[in-house]
This record gives sequence, structure tokens and C-alpha cells, in this order.
Amino acid sequence: NGIFKKARELTVLCDAQVSLIMFSNTGKFHEFTSPTTTMKKIFDQYQKALGIDLWNTHLERMQETLSKLKEMNNKLRREIRQRIGEEINNLSIEESRVLEQKIADSLEVVRERKYHVIKTQTETYRKKVKNLEARHGNLVLEFESKCDDVQFGFMESEEDFESAVALADGASNLYAFRLNQDHHHHHHHHRHHPSFHDQVQHQQAAAAAAAAAAAAAGFGSHELRLV
Repeated sequence: NGIFKKARELTVLCDAQVSLIMFSNTGKFHEFTSPTTTMKKIFDQYQKALGIDLWNTHLERMQETLSKLKEMNNKLRREIRQRIGEEINNLSIEESRVLEQKIADSLEVVRERKYHVIKTQTETYRKKVKNLEARHGNLVLEFESKCDDVQFGFMESEEDFESAVALADGASNLYAFRLNQDHHHHHHHHRHHPSFHDQVQHQQAAAAAAAAAAAAAGFGSHELRLV
């Protein structure tokens, strides 16, 4: 604070142009410039007074770096063109051999990546298929259980019976196997109203016929669609 106070006093009392830059031991930056000037003007006056160029060395290094980057860029562009078969007429035998080896190495990397992708996708699809097969097996067991219950009359309630019959009817619809129930129902409607026991026997016969027709048609249980 004392140094900056002195700088301000010099600016006011002596009408001097002062520029002060300071870094503390912790790396904190401090600066002061007289209100009548700027930091750039101070540096310009300093270079003019001493006859030196503070930026010359820095500019030269920047130009050298730029030149190296341009050369590297041109070399990379030339290698890219050569790898696609351009600008190879003037290559020597050794240069041609080196280029061939680079292309072979690149091809090997691409091939390994391709095989890795194929292997990963294959494993993913195999897991999906295994999962679908397990789900299919569960559905087949459930369907066969429902069919057995309907066929042998092991229903404990009317609701269970109707659920199993609906499952069997769905299978018969899938195989385009339809009993002419409308005609059968119309025939019974004129004769008498069937009891619940008669309905059970009728649905059991329909379900058994549907399952037999599906088996005779060569359809698998996995092709059933429940509706």
C-alpha cells in the first residue's frame, strides 16, 4: 500500500506518468497507472527511450512456431492423399514400403474394431433371444396348464373357467379354426336354455377341438396369440 501511495503522490505532485506492476509472494497481481496515460503508452515510451523492441523476440518465436505448424500440416495432408492413392508416383522404394506398412497397420486396427463391434452386438442379440425364449417357455407352460384345466374340468370357479376358455378360444382364433357356434347356439336356443353344466361341457369340447386342430395343422405353441 505504501508503494502505491507514493506512486499516486508522484502523479499528483510531480505531474509524472507512473506505471507500476507488482506480484505478491502468493502470486496476486497489483498494478497502478497514472490517470493521464495507459500501460501501453508507458511501454511504447520505454522502448522509444531505450531504442529496443520488447516484442521482437516474442514475435520471432511466434513466427517460428507458425512455420513449424504449417510444415506439419502440409506433411499430414500429403500423407492423407498418399493413403488414398494420390501423389505416390514420385515415392522411392523405401517410401513405398513404409506407406504400405502404415496402410496395413491401419487396416488391422479397423478390422479389429469391426470384429469387436460384431462380437458385442452378437452377445447382445444372444441375450435378447435367450430372454425371449424364457418368456416363450413360460407362456407355453401357462397355456398348456389352462388347456389341461379346461379339458379335464379342474376349474374351481366359474371365473377360472371363463378365463381358461378365453385362452383356448384365443388359440383357436389364431389358427383360423372357428366352430360354427352361431349355428349351434341358434339350434339350442330354439330347443332349450342350457344349464351351466351344459355350457361347461360345450366349452370343454370346443377347447379340446381347437387344440387338436392346431396340433394337426402343425402350429407350435409359440405361435399362439392370446386375445
